[in-house]
Amino acid sequence: MKKSVPRYPVDNPDRRLDLAARAAWLSYEKQRTQDQIAKEMQVSRQVVQRLMALAHRSGLIEFRLKHALTDCIELAERLREKFDLNYCDVAPNESETIEDLATVGSLGARYLETILPPNEPYTLGVGNGRTMRELSRRLERQDLPKCRCVSLMGNLTRDGKANNHDVVTWMAEALGAECYPRPMPIITNTAEERRVLQAQPGYQSISKLVADAQVLIMGMGFFGAKSSLLEDGFITADETRQAIEVGAVGEFLGFAINKDGEIVPAEYHERLTSYLPEPNPGRPVIIVASGAQRAAAIIAAFSGHLANGLITDENTARILLDDELAQKGNR
Repeated sequence: MKKSVPRYPVDNPDRRLDLAARAAWLSYEKQRTQDQIAKEMQVSRQVVQRLMALAHRSGLIEFRLKHALTDCIELAERLREKFDLNYCDVAPNESETIEDLATVGSLGARYLETILPPNEPYTLGVGNGRTMRELSRRLERQDLPKCRCVSLMGNLTRDGKANNHDVVTWMAEALGAECYPRPMPIITNTAEERRVLQAQPGYQSISKLVADAQVLIMGMGFFGAKSSLLEDGFITADETRQAIEVGAVGEFLGFAINKDGEIVPAEYHERLTSYLPEPNPGRPVIIVASGAQRAAAIIAAFSGHLANGLITDENTARILLDDELAQKGNR
């Protein structure tokens, strides 16, 4: 598959300056070459050259890097090295903030605006969840008729009620893109119902689009009394307890995973309609998440090579880098 080169966001000065700071930090602090910076930031070498020039013009570079995001850039680099990530970005937030969905959602929106090409076919696999909803609300209006937004999860409860955190429709509308929802319950009432739904041509077509998508982007869930699957009525308290008993610490596109990123034998899995992507190191699979309660789940996803990118906030980043705090997060 031909890899699409992310586009430089020429109409967003703040985002350009953030990217210039990141490129300058990688060059001067980490001694990266321009080719290495281009690969890490998922842009072309020519874009790196323009970013470096912008950093010089803007006065970011003197004897040391002068930018409010320096700490965040360093945290992103440490996370990238610790978890062997292809991409990582960290947003600043207040020191006492426990969960910062709005800030992380905004940073996720800037990421998508950076990578989506204006005039080329592009397929984006989209997960659900609160953070992803915040991301979709913060996208700048665009006109990308060749872009396709494809849902990775169902958008209904078992009794047919719409999911308040279904994201793909809002995202496609903001981007002016084609929309491919997955019009079925996230978790069906029976395994037979799931089998019938997945046998439909529409399901097969959507799954093919996801398999060919250039980027997958999603939130990250956790298991506990406040988990999204439970609070939103997709699974019951008994199903939650059973998943935890067999080792679940995180929820990845609806699948319960243990601390090693392995899918556990949760009873509801035989009724789950979500798409589970095959591991593919060459394709960006980006988690957009915030909060201490999600730390163990995020680490589990990286341990199991389910994802290779992260967009988060400063406080969550510090927790992820502290093994003891990360394991305490969702207790």
